[in-house]
This record gives sequence, structure tokens and C-alpha cells, in this order.
Amino acid sequence: MAKALIVLTSHAALGNTGAKTGFWLSELTHPYYALVDKGIDVDIVSIAGGETPVDPKSWDETDPLNARFLADPTLVDHLKNSHSLNNIMPSDYQAIVFAGGHGTMWDFPEDEHVKRVAIAIYQQNGILAAICHGPAALVNMTYANGAHLIANMKVTGFTNEEEQAIGLAGVVPFSLEDKIKQANANFISAEAWANNVVVDGHLVTGQNPQSAIGVGEAVAELLLE
Repeated sequence: MAKALIVLTSHAALGNTGAKTGFWLSELTHPYYALVDKGIDVDIVSIAGGETPVDPKSWDETDPLNARFLADPTLVDHLKNSHSLNNIMPSDYQAIVFAGGHGTMWDFPEDEHVKRVAIAIYQQNGILAAICHGPAALVNMTYANGAHLIANMKVTGFTNEEEQAIGLAGVVPFSLEDKIKQANANFISAEAWANNVVVDGHLVTGQNPQSAIGVGEAVAELLLE
């Protein structure tokens, strides 16, 4: 049976604003159920382990998939007592999904286990996926020879236009769109807030929260080929 891993940020501070951030709830729940409802086993981990920070702006219990997740005490416990990515054996998984949320911009790019686990899964013919700000995991992801994993590949992520629209372009530590382009990837954007899922071989990326379920569906389709 196929098995997937969803990775969450452990970073809770929105720069120097005094506001809280973390992962975006629907960018966990939507791909989670897109996979689980197809019979794919899913584990949830975070960068540091322990309690995972949910971006308070994403706490929407009117979203049916969020409500379904939050109604399951076992899943809620996974968020309160998450395992750390550093304990993961890549050989146990056929896909890895990096959920978004602004917290990812601080801890995904430099984490050695992000690179270790993701590249290993990808090189064993697994699927590498990321949603919204989740592609922050990809910007420094290089092979042993220094080549960027996403070089010459089609990739999307949260755009400069979207970052500016919510007033956080000056708060995040870098522009995600610019960093992806600097890695020599082909950045594929749609209009702001449009569902945009880009699939290039076994690399799947989504532009924004509206793309979260589509990323999960694309990963499921690849796993079940």
C-alpha cells in the first residue's frame, strides 16, 4: 500500500510583527483527505516535533474537511504531539507533501532533514509535492553535486502578487516566487487566488490554499498509477 508523509512547519512567529503564524489548516486537511479517501496511508510530522502551530487566520471550522479533521481526536493529537521529520526513514514513503503557511518561510529552506528526506524519496521514484508557501522547502534543495532539484522544472507557489495583496511582502524573509526563479525553475503562475496545480513528472506544486485539494488529488493519482 502506498504511504505518504505530510510535513508541517514548527515556526509560529510572523517575523517581527508580534503576530502568530504557522501552517495553513486547509493545506493539511485538504491533501490529507484527498489521499486517505483513496486508500493511501498518511503520516503527519513537523520540523521540530511536538505541538504544531496553526496559523490563526486559517482556523475555519466551516470548511468541511477542516471540521472533519478537527472532529477526530487521534488526528488532533497528531498536531499536539507530532513526530519530528528528523526521525523519518525515507524508504517508508512513496510521497512527501510540504503543507504551506507563512511559518514555512522561516524553517523549511535551511532544515537539513527537509533536504535529506525529500531528495531520498524523490530519488527512489517517489513524489515530491508542496503547497502555497510549502515550496519554500524546494528553494535550497540541491543534489550532492550542487545542482538544484527544481532547475529547469515547472514549479508554482505563492506569488509576489498574492504576497503583496495580503500585505506581507515586507514581512517574509524572502520572495518565494523570486527564489524559485533564482533556482532556474520555470515558475508557472495563474491569477491571484486561482486554483493552480502544476505537475512536472513526480514534482507537484500548488500556488495557494485554493490549490491544496488539487495537489492532494494529483499526488494520489500518481501514487495509484
